[in-house]
Amino acid sequence: MNQTHPTPAGPETGTTPALASPDELRARLDGRLDPAARAWLDRALDEAAGHPDTHGPISAWELRLAEAGRRCGPVHADAVRVLILSAAHPGTDALTRVYRQGTADERRAVLHALAHLLPGPEAVPLVEDALRTNDTRLLAAAVGPYAARHLDAHSWRHAVLKCLFTGVPVEEVADLAGRAAGDAELARMLGDYAAERTAAGRPVPQGLHQVLTLTGSAPAPHTTDDPHGKES
Repeated sequence: MNQTHPTPAGPETGTTPALASPDELRARLDGRLDPAARAWLDRALDEAAGHPDTHGPISAWELRLAEAGRRCGPVHADAVRVLILSAAHPGTDALTRVYRQGTADERRAVLHALAHLLPGPEAVPLVEDALRTNDTRLLAAAVGPYAARHLDAHSWRHAVLKCLFTGVPVEEVADLAGRAAGDAELARMLGDYAAERTAAGRPVPQGLHQVLTLTGSAPAPHTTDDPHGKES
């Protein structure tokens, strides 16, 4: 069942698995997992690499995705799942199956892994699906480097607004500065959103001013900011 996880994104639970290479993730985990967890991860990665993208109702590496939190601890589970996916190197169909049938944790792992696995836009529908949720951890994973590369301008702008609306820190949006630079339409949308909030007597998220500055446009009217930027 897809559930909202209120845990804030951070060094282990945010977009780090998408931004770090598999080798960097493995080196980080080797220094943090206990011997039993490292041994389990070694076996899981060997198994995934030996039987990539197998055909059938469910692959062995998919079972390991479900075990990752129990075997390696919830703090490291995102990175572990991304490593397993990277070792299995599943195609778009298998990734879509895992995303559609998996838990929120497994869906998040697929989103984190997309940048490592797919050079093209085939999995954009998965990102778009995640952006329709209000699960803040799923949203944070959805706006990673794969989205930065492949979301069209309209969808990407609305993803930024969705982050502001739900309280996902704008720092989670990959390549925010690059894509926001000179984007007059994004600046207009941000200004409209700020005006709506102000007219309703609600605070304007601090992140909105950060993004507006990146667009190169004039700042929105000053208001008392809510650091979380959530609806009251």
